[in-house]
Amino acid sequence: MTIPAGLPKHVAVRDVGPRDGLQPEEPVPVSDRIRLVEALAAAGVPTIEVAAFVSPKAVPAMAGAGEVVAGVPARPGLVRAALVPNAKGATLALEAGVEEITVTISASETYNQRNVHMTTAESEAAIAEIVAIAADAGIPVDAVVSCAFGSPYEGEIAPVDIADLSARVLDTGVDRVTLADTTGMATPRRVHEVVEAVRAAGIPLETTGLHLHDTRGTALVNAYAALQHGITRFDTSVGGLGGSPFAHGAGGNLATESLVAMLDDLGIETGIAIEPLVEAAALIESLVGRPVPSGVAHHGPRSRAHAG
Repeated sequence: MTIPAGLPKHVAVRDVGPRDGLQPEEPVPVSDRIRLVEALAAAGVPTIEVAAFVSPKAVPAMAGAGEVVAGVPARPGLVRAALVPNAKGATLALEAGVEEITVTISASETYNQRNVHMTTAESEAAIAEIVAIAADAGIPVDAVVSCAFGSPYEGEIAPVDIADLSARVLDTGVDRVTLADTTGMATPRRVHEVVEAVRAAGIPLETTGLHLHDTRGTALVNAYAALQHGITRFDTSVGGLGGSPFAHGAGGNLATESLVAMLDDLGIETGIAIEPLVEAAALIESLVGRPVPSGVAHHGPRSRAHAG
């Protein structure tokens, strides 16, 4: 199969379903969260954000993070990632044995306060502290820049400001940045503007990923636009679940199976098998007790469809 001109040969996918997908839901037992992670690993998902080491009072659905990590044995080809808000969370995650840490910082001051109860400047300092702890353990850190395509509170945020914040975060020592469309405000035009601002700031696109939400039904077309601009790393959530409980209007994530099905059709490699992935989407649907928003989860990929 010939890949369309200008598109990459390979895309890296990090499934955040066990964390971002489940965090706004009623708590799911640790044993079932482990089942979900194992189902994603069996489908070939290379990196899975398995948990968040946060206060269970703030996010009850993430209680038992250490137990989840312990229940998913380390193995070649699988990176178990965890979200942490501070040095204490980082220490707990590293003690649990994760292979990657994710941190968040928002381009929106209001959202940053609501999400982590810190100013953006305070979050930069916290990230530097987390990086130092992770570096001692040889564990990479990915900084997710929330509201990178607009804020539900401040509205439009200049692309140059997103690039500037990304550069400052990289200066703390993080290994990568991931631009997050926290409430689904991105469009292909906006993706183009932000990615080009990041490129103009001298930030290598190989260190830059996208975390897309489908609030307004544009996540997949935004992913395609990002591919055209050289982005090859994406956060997705199995079943299309997710959304921050601290951001009004946040919708679900780009569904992992939707992105993989499109990439398969384009001839772009992910290393992920679509049918086991659809089975994982059925599992998360059963765990939350309601239909997931993903069309591919319900109808399968195009390759399964029959004419007429």
